[in-house]
Amino acid sequence: MSTDAKRLSPTSYVVLGLIGLRGPSTPYDLKQAVGHSVGHFWPFPHSQLYQEPDRLVGEGLLAVAQEQTGRRRKTYSLTEAGRRAVRQWLKEPAGEAFQVRNIAELKLFFSELGDDEDVVALAEEQIALHEKRLAEFEAIDERFAGRTDLGKRLIPLRLGRRLEEAALEFWREFVPDEQS
Repeated sequence: MSTDAKRLSPTSYVVLGLIGLRGPSTPYDLKQAVGHSVGHFWPFPHSQLYQEPDRLVGEGLLAVAQEQTGRRRKTYSLTEAGRRAVRQWLKEPAGEAFQVRNIAELKLFFSELGDDEDVVALAEEQIALHEKRLAEFEAIDERFAGRTDLGKRLIPLRLGRRLEEAALEFWREFVPDEQS
């Protein structure tokens, strides 16, 4: 990993990548884009989207243009160095396996300390949450069906759908009425 890459965080790459895909963007544009894309599988405090672009300007990875009047919004664009940084990052191994950090799974681990009804209630709640999220993913899939220009960006959506389907199958095992 290069010295430059050591100064970049996953949030740095979210900012660089989104600007690389979308073109010049304000922090608000980035926040909106995260909410409709990577935020489904890479949650982080959106306040970072208002700080990180200026830091990346200092690193020479983004350029900034600021309105001279009105709200004085800043619009950031990817520099050639920024594009190289993203391309280099994409070549590097991820270095970690898929991780799950889920409060429901933690409660399930300790469930022998509670009542069986608590597990059923937890499962019912999880079923509702996963059904809702799966419906959201299906709506995204339908909205962008046929958009071959977004093909690679939609690949994580397939993984998200499969994970939600697996979670539903798992949680349904704990609810007698839900079992097939």
